[in-house]
Amino acid sequence: MEFLQWLASQSALVFLFVAVALGYFAGKLKIGNFVLGGIAGTLIVGVILGQVGVTIDTAVKDVFFALFIYAVGYQGGPQFFHALSLKSLNQLLSAGVMCVLGLLTVLAFAWGFDLDRGTAAGLAAGGLTQSAIIGTAGETIQKLNVSSDLKSVMETNIAVGYAVCYIFGSIGPIIMVTWFFPTVMRWDIRKEAIKLAEKMSGGTATLEPGQFNAAQRIDTRFFELKADSEWIGQAISKLDAAFDNLAVEAVLRSGQEVDVNGSDALKAGDVVALTGLVSALDVQPTCWGTETQAPTGYRLVLENRDIVLTNPDYAGNKLQGIHDHTKSNALRDVFVTGVRRMGRDLPLLPDLEVHKGDELQLTGSSRDLNQVQKAIGYPISAAAVTDFIFFGIGMTLGLLLGLIEFKIGGVPVTVGSGGGCLLSGLLFGWLRSTHPRYAALPTGAVNFLRDFGLAVFVGVVGISAGPQVLTTLQEQGLSLFLFGIGVTLIPQVIGFFFSFYVLRIRNPIEALACVAGGRSANPAFAALLGKAGNATPVVTFTVTYAVANVLLTLWGPLIVGLVSTNPAQ
Repeated sequence: MEFLQWLASQSALVFLFVAVALGYFAGKLKIGNFVLGGIAGTLIVGVILGQVGVTIDTAVKDVFFALFIYAVGYQGGPQFFHALSLKSLNQLLSAGVMCVLGLLTVLAFAWGFDLDRGTAAGLAAGGLTQSAIIGTAGETIQKLNVSSDLKSVMETNIAVGYAVCYIFGSIGPIIMVTWFFPTVMRWDIRKEAIKLAEKMSGGTATLEPGQFNAAQRIDTRFFELKADSEWIGQAISKLDAAFDNLAVEAVLRSGQEVDVNGSDALKAGDVVALTGLVSALDVQPTCWGTETQAPTGYRLVLENRDIVLTNPDYAGNKLQGIHDHTKSNALRDVFVTGVRRMGRDLPLLPDLEVHKGDELQLTGSSRDLNQVQKAIGYPISAAAVTDFIFFGIGMTLGLLLGLIEFKIGGVPVTVGSGGGCLLSGLLFGWLRSTHPRYAALPTGAVNFLRDFGLAVFVGVVGISAGPQVLTTLQEQGLSLFLFGIGVTLIPQVIGFFFSFYVLRIRNPIEALACVAGGRSANPAFAALLGKAGNATPVVTFTVTYAVANVLLTLWGPLIVGLVSTNPAQ
């Protein structure tokens, strides 16, 4: 113990990084289907290490929380602003109602059982599994006109409330989404997911887990033109234009490539390389050519390229419409092979609506992809370098917004640097999706800022609160746990039936995804995906999750302002 105390006095940051490492290790351990997660694990390990008496400068906590919350806003900006459209109104209202119900439930427990501001904020952070509340509430507490000792106690109570309520806060939505609601409504999640996928694919049957549709794979095959082929003497460009679902990648004559964009006419014996869906290649008529092997040593290089959609002419179209619109602009020889939104794969179905900020994976030749890229948006590889000018401006704007102060019941309240950086991140994330020349922040950089920023922040909170945690747990651990169960379950039950009967979100998969997204519950979403067996819940989840992430984060200052009780000294 003496050695640890000496180490704490010499290099407190050692304990911080140990907390992150051990916390993420503990967070990966599975108990059945439950995984604690790295953030909760870091907080708990931090509390344990904090028993030594480690002191870490609070500026470390503040800086990393600001970075974390800016990254959250930046990543969710495009989808958040899209959710404000009339097309997503029901889902937007569903997420908003769920978040407001969460706030009201927390306030009801706080007012009814005389909880102090810190405990109420911790109850919200853990029961609603929104770690960002720890930071936004903590910042507001620091601005209260009370003693520093009271502030310290309240910040400790936030950490305790989060730690006590987080575990059921994570498990509860899993139970509700995958068992309770489906049982009450007599839904078979897998069957409903198949129905929704068939609807989005125009009636095409959906496969069972473990199966895949080989006809949806992209392939390239070679065909040798016969002497009696109708294409003999025709320009190569006419052959390319004749196929809506295939692309002429190359024409080989005596083993040498012929310019596919030139005026050369096709001759008997020419070998044509066609790329397209396997299903389309399998049904090509053989009267004009015979399938053959590629010449020995010949290489035909195609490319998969991820492009962020920014062109408003394409945004809002269904996936099939995107491909049709692309063909009408003479950019037809590429294939959409993947769509991602907020880091999640979407179902590749014809009726999928694409949004600004979506990442489209396109397959084709570099020549064709370069043309498509100019029309649709910008390649992700182009954002490999952070635009530090706009990053600095964004962080500055966020911190300045955090200085704006207003009063609730006579209590000065501010969104703090966390809320300010969240709003700034939303703005600059949206700016990047609409004007790709500005505010570049690579996906890897965003993920690092988000995950590491929150891990460091939570680690410092746990270490700083460590010495007082055991006492607080002994005083109100069980009651706080029960309050957490109520905060986790009550908003989900009311919110689900409100969405189903009032907002008329009747599709079972969409209704369940609204619950997971409106609660910002990633574990529940993962469990729902597993039950569905396909990606149909992703579309609804991303809309509601983007809205909930913003609203729940802003509840921290509101809770501190609306709860007037301070802890006893």
